[in-house]
Amino acid sequence: MNDVIIKDNSFLRQFETTVNGHLASIEYSSQERKVFLTKLVVPEEITDESFRENFIKAVLSIIQERNLRVVPTSPHIAGFLRKNRLQYKEMLPIGIRI
Repeated sequence: MNDVIIKDNSFLRQFETTVNGHLASIEYSSQERKVFLTKLVVPEEITDESFRENFIKAVLSIIQERNLRVVPTSPHIAGFLRKNRLQYKEMLPIGIRI
């Protein structure tokens, strides 16, 4: 995952990357300095167990660099944030609990 490039495709409203010719994406919507991560799409051809976690981390890093808050509406992303609560709690808007 170190050399994977993540693109913010604002037209389709998704962060995306290609692994071995397969497109993985995290769909989002944004509103008032918040990014709602709505859907994680990882093709079954991407079998690396750590890929999902590393992909989510990389997208959260991009959001953090932009000084935005994150609202995870995707169960996979909410679960990741729940497991890593201490590391990412500052990124959650006030009043949002996971």
